[in-house]
Amino acid sequence: MIDTRVKIAGVEWKNPVTTASGTFGSGAEFAEFVDLNQIGAVTTKGVANIPWAGNPTPRVAEVYGGMMNAVGLQNPGIDLFCKRDIPFLRQYDTKIIVNVCGKSTEDYCEVVERLANEDVDMLEINISCPNVKEGGIAFGQNPKAAEAITREVKKYAKQPIIMKLSPNVTDITEMARAVEAGGADAVSLINTLTGMKIDIHRRAFALANKTGGVSGPAIHPIAVRMVYQVANAISLPIIGMGGIASADDAIEMILAGASAVSVGTANFYNPGVTMEIAEGIRRYMETYGFEKVEDMVGLVK
Repeated sequence: MIDTRVKIAGVEWKNPVTTASGTFGSGAEFAEFVDLNQIGAVTTKGVANIPWAGNPTPRVAEVYGGMMNAVGLQNPGIDLFCKRDIPFLRQYDTKIIVNVCGKSTEDYCEVVERLANEDVDMLEINISCPNVKEGGIAFGQNPKAAEAITREVKKYAKQPIIMKLSPNVTDITEMARAVEAGGADAVSLINTLTGMKIDIHRRAFALANKTGGVSGPAIHPIAVRMVYQVANAISLPIIGMGGIASADDAIEMILAGASAVSVGTANFYNPGVTMEIAEGIRRYMETYGFEKVEDMVGLVK
């Protein structure tokens, strides 16, 4: 009997597949391509305390083995999100993970407090946002800041907190230990790697922002390595992400130590990829005799 259910910080998903924040909206634009009932959870686009306009265009560029974006977390703000997006997702038998962004600790706490009484299952805190009060360095690039914001957010949260780690650091395990110390319930990794592309014909940057976050298959081996390192450094459940485009990629993440996986860039060119991955994991379990997903987690040491 194959059981694809997984439990992340006390929340049971029907299978270990969710969507990476910023690649799936809040589900509505994918609903005609994907049966949302067939994926374990939907992770929404980042939500802030007020609407954000995002960065100037152009803000997306194709690169070898993936894409680069500097969208800048454009979002309609928490008020519209609660009124429109949560009721939409609640029509489906899937868990709702809300990705939270902000420019100061107070911004994050305001959104988390607003969501405390909403019908959502988990919160993913995007600490790759630049901290405006600290001169723009991301919360997730300084262990003390990462621990402090985790601790503050936990004071307001009713739902389990997933801290989303940035790979743009010297030692990812140091950041993982910091958020664990701050009281995180789970971690997700990796966020995008900072990159740059120059249009040689225009002799100009491909993105108006100059730099952007690189995602897609090119970063997958880096993500697998970081998930493995973090799995062997902390005791929290991990949602692994970074260039997952097939069931094989997802299974690799699970064997490295992820309890669940998140699919991002692949949604853009294969809208049904999350369902394919969920089914592919089930087939792999049948082929190799695994009864539960947890029997595969971190199997490769």
